[in-house]
Amino acid sequence: MLNILVTGANGQLGSDIEALSLGYEYNFFFTDKNTLDITDEIEIHKFIDLNKINAIINCAAYTAVDRAEEDEEHADKINHQAVKYLAQIAKDKDIKMVHISTDYVFDGKNYMPYIESEITNPDGVYGLTKLDGEKVMQKINPKDSIIIRTSWVYSSFGANFVKTMLRLGKERDELGVIFDQVGTPTYAKDLAQTILEILPQMDNEKVEIYHYSNEGVLSWYDFAKEIMRMAKLDCKINPIETKEYPTPASRPHYSLLNKSKIKSKFNISIPYWKDSLDECLKKMGERK
Repeated sequence: MLNILVTGANGQLGSDIEALSLGYEYNFFFTDKNTLDITDEIEIHKFIDLNKINAIINCAAYTAVDRAEEDEEHADKINHQAVKYLAQIAKDKDIKMVHISTDYVFDGKNYMPYIESEITNPDGVYGLTKLDGEKVMQKINPKDSIIIRTSWVYSSFGANFVKTMLRLGKERDELGVIFDQVGTPTYAKDLAQTILEILPQMDNEKVEIYHYSNEGVLSWYDFAKEIMRMAKLDCKINPIETKEYPTPASRPHYSLLNKSKIKSKFNISIPYWKDSLDECLKKMGERK
């Protein structure tokens, strides 16, 4: 029986794992920063020993991309140091571990979908701290453990682009949305289901990295247009360039991830982004 610690349980991915958990014969322990401080190594040890944890899904992350530029110490604690503690105890106690990372470890200057072995070059504190988390996990190298990089996550839970567009689409007649950043959204429920399905199959001596997002390619502009269309909101979406919407942290212009490795290794199929958006909007009662 798997006794699974899920960190960051109140976030989008953690919430979707919890929503799916009743369909699996695992024992889940859902924690957030108030119930388990993953930046405290001693506290992690106590929790894992007390609950006989033999699998970890680390969804916890400092994801405030812009705020991280001025809060590097806090971002590093969660995205790097906490991963170090979790990976070390996973190695010491022979615990499986799934760690969630991001497309921000790349600089977004590619012209082909990123494969896992591509050279990383983060352009900002968030991406740098997430990459440091990847590197320390690979260095410690807990057995039967993987890193999953994902992109543009949204969910029926939490705050995200889809919910923002729905809110603004009801409040305004028109919006400007960036068209020169390209990638693929990831419906957190799809990723959650994949993690739960592949967890018992993980059997590797070295930490493996996999990429996961939904299928297809689009810009934020295309994404917003489809949200408005599916929700039947009468809000005009205007394409704007990144330079017209300056932010403290830069965003990758190209975030497309190649998913061939995870599909081949675990024999999974990945839903098309429009189908997943449709499902999410229906779940939220926003599909018209």
